Amino acid sequence: MSTNMTQVKNALTDLSGKTAIITGGARGQGAMEVRLLSECGAAVMICDVLEAEGRALAEELSASGREVRFQRLDVTSEQDWSAVVAEVDAWKGTLSILINNAGIINRTLIEKTSVESWRRLVDINLTGAFIGIRAVAPLMRKSGGGSIVNISSNSAFSGHADPAYTASKWGLRGLTRSAAMEFARDGIRVNAVCPGLIVTDLNAGSPHLRPMIDMTPIRRAGRADEVAQLVLYLASEAAAFITGEDFLLDGGFIAGAAYRHVSVETGVLS
Repeated sequence: MSTNMTQVKNALTDLSGKTAIITGGARGQGAMEVRLLSECGAAVMICDVLEAEGRALAEELSASGREVRFQRLDVTSEQDWSAVVAEVDAWKGTLSILINNAGIINRTLIEKTSVESWRRLVDINLTGAFIGIRAVAPLMRKSGGGSIVNISSNSAFSGHADPAYTASKWGLRGLTRSAAMEFARDGIRVNAVCPGLIVTDLNAGSPHLRPMIDMTPIRRAGRADEVAQLVLYLASEAAAFITGEDFLLDGGFIAGAAYRHVSVETGVLS
């Protein structure tokens, strides 16, 4: 069987006719995902609690001819999710892509983490994704299937010194696999992207950047556009046979950063 390379390329980069919801899309990684997916032809609903930034991004991209709208979304609110899905249905009548990108971080240890802050983080990072998947499933099913991408973390493979964040990201991996099995018959694929250190405006001055970079085998931080490229692939038809998987994007950190560090320190690696 011959392969039409134009079709292969289109499968990777052409999202024409697809509609996407991107949570936490007003800035950082989410905003980069909005930019890339809309550039590839998707109609994108930016969802965030950051109204001024979200509306400004939507206006900027709309002015350049892209189909982009903004709607406020608190991912912990079932009512907000219902309103977003109804708005997408009224706008385009179809939904092919959900990117559960919204999330926060605590940076506190167990004995210094209040129950209230634990619950708030888990509600946003994990329960918000659960509510979102449940909310979009009927419209995505009616649309003939689609792709859900949960933004987890490489902390979901280790014991990061932020227990609430770590637990939420481990939980996203479990939610991803369960959802992938439940919705496979509907043509809905569910995968998780697990970034390592990604530098954005939100963490550019953080003191943990240098030690993390020094431990990363590739010896640099990742970029938001690199995360967006992987999200694009998983949202595209090129990934039509991929579901229930975790994709690490961390410069080799989880693959063996600690062992590599020991090898360098002992002279095994130069």
